[in-house]
Amino acid sequence: MQEMVTDPAFDIAARRAQVAAALRARLPAACVLSDPEDTRPYECDGLAAYRQLPLIVTLPTDEAQVLAILAVCRELQVPIVPRGAGTGLSGGALPMLDGVVLSTARMNRIVHVDPIARTAVVQPGVRNLAISEAAAPYGLYYAPDPSSQIACTIGGNVAENAGGVHCLKYGLTVHNVLRVRVATIEGEVVELGGAAPDAPGLDLLAVFIGSEGMLGVALEVTVKLAPRAALAQVIMASFLDVTAAGDAVAAVIAAGIIPAGLEMMDRTSVRMVEPFVKAGYDLDAAAILLCEADGTVEEVAEEIARMRAVLGAAGATAITVSRSEAERVRFWSGRKNAFPAAGRISPDYYCMDGTIPRRQLARVLAGIAQMETTYGLRCANVFHAGDGNMHPLILFDAGRPGEFERAQAFGAAILALCVEVGGTITGEHGVGAEKIDSMCVQFGRKELDAFFAVKRAFDPPMLLNPDKAIPTPHRCAEFGKLHVHHGALPFPDLPRF
Repeated sequence: MQEMVTDPAFDIAARRAQVAAALRARLPAACVLSDPEDTRPYECDGLAAYRQLPLIVTLPTDEAQVLAILAVCRELQVPIVPRGAGTGLSGGALPMLDGVVLSTARMNRIVHVDPIARTAVVQPGVRNLAISEAAAPYGLYYAPDPSSQIACTIGGNVAENAGGVHCLKYGLTVHNVLRVRVATIEGEVVELGGAAPDAPGLDLLAVFIGSEGMLGVALEVTVKLAPRAALAQVIMASFLDVTAAGDAVAAVIAAGIIPAGLEMMDRTSVRMVEPFVKAGYDLDAAAILLCEADGTVEEVAEEIARMRAVLGAAGATAITVSRSEAERVRFWSGRKNAFPAAGRISPDYYCMDGTIPRRQLARVLAGIAQMETTYGLRCANVFHAGDGNMHPLILFDAGRPGEFERAQAFGAAILALCVEVGGTITGEHGVGAEKIDSMCVQFGRKELDAFFAVKRAFDPPMLLNPDKAIPTPHRCAEFGKLHVHHGALPFPDLPRF
């Protein structure tokens, strides 16, 4: 595992005392954590392979306290790492040794639910699932449902543009948020978007959503609510090989069907999950698909019949349709518990996140199978197959010398393959600290310079979550040195070494 380091001449204790004193002069004592033992729970997010004790952790409870924290950090030139619930999987909330963690977890009030407009106004620390619970009495819910929805917060969802198993039909966070109230590094409060379906001017709301805490701090979010369907059913379809399953995904979409969810799991992931959840999965299948239809009773019956026909023609060897709401939830529970289930069969796992064209599913799965041999590690594959968002789980043992490094190399190779087939290095987990070198594979210097220009426009002192998501020219040059033996550099305009 990797502990982040900094200049050994840096006097941590003196800097901590200075910053803590300045913060405590403006905030209640309970909002500032400076003792290393108190800050240790914040040393990583869901990517626990990377850890760093922060200088200070702040826990504001309202907008005024957020602005006070930003003012202190701006005056003292202290980096700030915004954090939600810490469930992110790309190191986006990884602290800095000389920086302040700004946790919005205590800003957890549901301000207003409007059943007529079908919207909810919430603070950033509100849990994803809590929005649906508050909207349930009105027959409404919040559609994006990441696997961590029981714990993750809407502020973190906005930062990472989170998705979930139902994002194929209902969209990612960016499609379900109308407005975000934002605190800038300069202490200004701005509103991006609005109550109307389309706001005037540049679409800065879409720029902010998915910006990983690098442009500002979310203070309040207005989300769309959707009516709960009268009925939902899931098909579980089994296939004898992953190629047939991948082709079946493309066939469903080509037939003009947009399922509420369309997920794929390979044999390794199925056999990993079933003893943990007892979801009723087919242990003999090389891959299974979970395809959900929702709507009125008549709409669901028609869509289920159409999907059964397409899946049967695509080579499904067994098709099971959920017969009750409890069974539907159980089918989904297996997919949503794939990550924790990995802990039953492996001491450690490394969850990747890339997106590929649907037609390339079979090719990429075959490539991952070859990489298992190359790197000597197993990989369980789960996909948001409908939109090509893949989550390979690389299984390793950090206690064995070199295995974590091999897992990292394996993950980087998967992301490079995603780019090669026309995809991207992330779908919903973000870049954070984890994929910053893979950005050198995905983008050229001019593109990265444009990203930096956007960041500087929002954050001139470059204090908000620095050293995340966008690699510097020096970093990409060093990355090119390490990989020049493969015959190609990430940028054509970088010199060969």
